[in-house]
Amino acid sequence: MSKEERSLNFIELIIEEDLAKGMKRDDLRFRFPPEPNGYLHIGHASSICLNFGLGLRYNAPVNLRFDDTNPAKEEQEYVDAIKRDVEWLGFKWAEECYASDYFQELYDWAVMFIERGLAYVDSQTSEQMALQKGTPTQPGTESPYRNRPIEENLELFRKMKDGELPEGSHVLRAKIDMTSSNMLMRDPIMYRILHKHHHRTGDKWHIYPMYDWAHGESDYIERISHSLCTLEFAMHRELYDWFLNQIYTEGKMRPKQREFARRNLSHTVVSKRKLLQLVQEGHVKGWDDPRMSTISGLRRRGYTPASIRNFADTIGIAKRTNLIDVSLLEFCVREDLNKVAPRVMAVLDPVKLIIDNYPEGQEEWLDAENNPEDENAGSRKVPFSKELYIERDDFMENANSKYFRLTLGKEVRLKNAYIIKGESVVKDENGNITEIHVTYDPDSKSGSGTEASLRKIKGTIHWVSVNHALEAEVRVYDRLFTHENPDGDKEVDFKSYINPDSLNVITGYLEPSLENAKAGENYQFQRLGYFCVDPDSTAQKLVFNKTVGLRDTWAKIENKE
Repeated sequence: MSKEERSLNFIELIIEEDLAKGMKRDDLRFRFPPEPNGYLHIGHASSICLNFGLGLRYNAPVNLRFDDTNPAKEEQEYVDAIKRDVEWLGFKWAEECYASDYFQELYDWAVMFIERGLAYVDSQTSEQMALQKGTPTQPGTESPYRNRPIEENLELFRKMKDGELPEGSHVLRAKIDMTSSNMLMRDPIMYRILHKHHHRTGDKWHIYPMYDWAHGESDYIERISHSLCTLEFAMHRELYDWFLNQIYTEGKMRPKQREFARRNLSHTVVSKRKLLQLVQEGHVKGWDDPRMSTISGLRRRGYTPASIRNFADTIGIAKRTNLIDVSLLEFCVREDLNKVAPRVMAVLDPVKLIIDNYPEGQEEWLDAENNPEDENAGSRKVPFSKELYIERDDFMENANSKYFRLTLGKEVRLKNAYIIKGESVVKDENGNITEIHVTYDPDSKSGSGTEASLRKIKGTIHWVSVNHALEAEVRVYDRLFTHENPDGDKEVDFKSYINPDSLNVITGYLEPSLENAKAGENYQFQRLGYFCVDPDSTAQKLVFNKTVGLRDTWAKIENKE
């Protein structure tokens, strides 16, 4: 179904309704507002695709705004990573903005709030404020500082800003309603004191705005028409609107907050706090570890921008949170790579195969198709010789009639090459097969058009010439968590579900066409799966990451259990 044919999602219906009521298309403007306190994950990808997708649909600008209001947790590294991820996904922002761009304006508005009796400096401890805030069923009680004189509030707020007061000694609170049924409306904090160096403003500020105060006002400054956020901010909408009511000027664009549900991914976590734990505690090798649900981790594993965009489009947006099976994400990358990834041969669990009647010292360079799904992909030459590597599980010494790979006394085709017949095996002192001896039919070469080459053989296996093989490190990844919803049981530490077998590092043997493979390039190892060149690769040593298998083997494993 094309984008034009699909039905509108509920966010698009809201926009269409606003347009029908008189909003001008030229006034539409969206934003993606991450906090630079970690790397983006697959959940953010959905939000990125939603906001930038709306920009494309309505030919409207989309800002990239960094919600950099907490210098204790934010770093330039995260800003750079976020920009890299958004660009990699294929999107361009209209303006690069920062909440810190508006610190002076936010401060001036806060002063105006104090002057109008809408805000006050509270000198209670955080514990005292928590006690007097009440409960969802019990109204709060007013702070003893709620009715401080305006001049005293202004002087204290100035001292807070100038760094004359210690952290935790005072906060600025909005004066709203301590009896509101919405706990967020019970005099929320607007500013707190933080004597921290900010990655953009340096040491200029000693007070920093809270999210609820900065976010809506930033939307207003940027003339955002629709401020889209996840469902946990639904209760914040009343406060968002209250803050805007105090500064809104007739005739200006008034942002509208609307919420959509998070889409959690099975067998992983999509919380920056928990992802940071995994990194800091050494359970993974960094934010871009291919087992992580971060966009940088998915990129390193071999996921493509198109596959992630397609995944976001497939799951869509909804009003209820649900758990998306990771196999859908894997299906999306498998579908995309099938179209674009060159085919190559690699053997990951090798056993030596010797063709007894193949001439000693002879080698051939055989034609191999690069990608049957792409008629413009062309072909390459692969070397063939007397000694080959094949996969160990492509041979069975004593096989039944349903086994169509190599066995003694039966024929199988070597892909792009010849038909061979199993003759004998050599074993070590432990009974392990070290060599498989076969004979080949020299008239059965693939594509030669001979009668022998046209014989129907049920089994085809891949191979790599021993003399030409490239040795490579291959990192085979599995799900990071054994439980489909490691966050599901709040009484159990999510890390207790970490899969101890999520990474298996092996030595593989590859055809020589991969000698100059570059980091980030995707390939299909025929009959094995899709693999990506890791940035750890050097001219002396290739490193590949397994992206995904050719089929969803995980579902089969789960069904057996």
